[in-house]
Amino acid sequence: MNEEEIQKTLNKYALKRKRLLEEEKKKNELEFDLEDEIEVKRPNVVAEIIKEQSPEPIPTVQETQANEEKKLLEDLAPTKGLKTVAEFAKGVIYTEPMKTNWRPPKSHRKQDPEEWEKIRKQQMILTEGEDIPPIIESFQEMKFPKQMVDAFRKKGIIMPTPIQKQGMPVALSGRDMIGIASTGAGKTITFCAPLIAFCLQQEMNLRFGKDEGPYGLIIVPSRELAQQIYDVCREICYELYHNNLPDIKSALVIGGQNMNDQKRQFGFGVHIVVATPGRLRALLNAKVFNLELCRYIVLDEADRMLDLGFEDELSNVFSHFKAQRQTLLFSATMPRKIQNFAKGALVKPIIVNIGRAGAASLNVTQDITYVRKEDKLHHILISLQKTAPRVLIFAEKKSDVDTICEFLLTKGVSAASIHGDKDQDERHEAVTLFRKGKRDVLVATDIASKGLDFDDVRHVINFDMPEDIENYVHRIGRTGRSGRKGLSTTFINRKADLTTLADLKQLLLEAGQELPEILKEMTINEPIEVISNTDDNGQGNGCAYCSGLGHRITNCPKLENIQRKQQNFGRDNEGFYGSSSQY
Repeated sequence: MNEEEIQKTLNKYALKRKRLLEEEKKKNELEFDLEDEIEVKRPNVVAEIIKEQSPEPIPTVQETQANEEKKLLEDLAPTKGLKTVAEFAKGVIYTEPMKTNWRPPKSHRKQDPEEWEKIRKQQMILTEGEDIPPIIESFQEMKFPKQMVDAFRKKGIIMPTPIQKQGMPVALSGRDMIGIASTGAGKTITFCAPLIAFCLQQEMNLRFGKDEGPYGLIIVPSRELAQQIYDVCREICYELYHNNLPDIKSALVIGGQNMNDQKRQFGFGVHIVVATPGRLRALLNAKVFNLELCRYIVLDEADRMLDLGFEDELSNVFSHFKAQRQTLLFSATMPRKIQNFAKGALVKPIIVNIGRAGAASLNVTQDITYVRKEDKLHHILISLQKTAPRVLIFAEKKSDVDTICEFLLTKGVSAASIHGDKDQDERHEAVTLFRKGKRDVLVATDIASKGLDFDDVRHVINFDMPEDIENYVHRIGRTGRSGRKGLSTTFINRKADLTTLADLKQLLLEAGQELPEILKEMTINEPIEVISNTDDNGQGNGCAYCSGLGHRITNCPKLENIQRKQQNFGRDNEGFYGSSSQY
């Protein structure tokens, strides 16, 4: 349609509208300017004609990619959530967070919220949510009992870490929270200390009787991590009890241990339960204890529990709650899948994010070495000479773990090993010996990378490159903790997955590490605009599923691996915590 035809059409519409307006004016005896009305309406007519004649816009490559990722994320959303069946059936909706008696210091309450936001930015603490409590720089100002602060000091914890400065005030305020921080950031104390403080308050008001409790529940993906958190709680509670405060009792509920012994823990009343999903579900369904008094629940390594297929177990556990509870979820990756799963269970949650989720610690020097498969054992001996003990060695296969450990023992190296084929007593003994310094080297599958905390690990050696970059970050995160410097050595060759190597390359660049020649020389097909600003799916860099920087979610190796396993194998309820462990 040319300009002359458009003008004729406009004139036709104008005359018709003028006639209608004159009739309306006579009918209603109204006075207004007809010419102005025509002028106002004319652009709309032009726009309508142009719109009818214009072809549909062709989406750009970036728009197509964003739409594909959005649909994939929707398909990945868990089918079940954390809202209980009873609450859903009754239409129970909690609109306000839990109330506590805790308040920030008066000086903090008086300060302008904008000032706190500036301080958060300076300390790289990212937050989202309503009415966020201020960050607090000391445990004393958080109003923890002196005996608890002394217990922290005995563990070498003097000042709070960034996740503790913000996460503890959020927890003490009774708010639901999603906490994202790298390994070694101090997440365990962040959720344990407020829980113990709440239990002290409950015990002082009204003592727990026989068969009562728990008040708090901590769920984690592995037995070793559960044991570690249980030990932390028990150590702090022991110090409190021996300094004239009430006895706060904890119970450990994990697979691989005698169930009758675990049942006996609940006979005297329990304040805190630390558990893995499978055994927890079994004891709850057997009515060994209940969650009627439970008001505080923590899901640590929540992303891993979903990856490992514990959605049903977690949903079942939440069905045992009888009242509102405070829920805290901790994850090392972006919170989208966690938010989808927790939808309906969290009330006005606050997200606390320390740095980029999935980023490597800047305290770790990453050494990437090209090593042929047949030369790896020899290179382990060379790598062990780089630092003093303690050293962690990771391998993907259980058979490789056994081979490495046997090789080191024949060379006179004090070593121990853990993987899923070993029974619980063997695994516990190996971890204990390494933690106490009675073994210089611990050889393990990724079971030891998921949340386990060892003091002063100087060096992490990756016998092979993990299947996905998230596991790599977890592995090297065992060193360089609590402000110390650490070293990681990773053996790679051309059999390594190119997508994972692309992630590794971007991770090294992000951390300001020297890029090894092998990665410079390798031809790695990196995706369009891998490093970008936040996209429509809420993912700032790279993959929205695993946080890898060298690929997008549409070709995520971790996601592909999980989907492949789900298609080929039935999931064991206990995952790698039972006898059929994959680790």
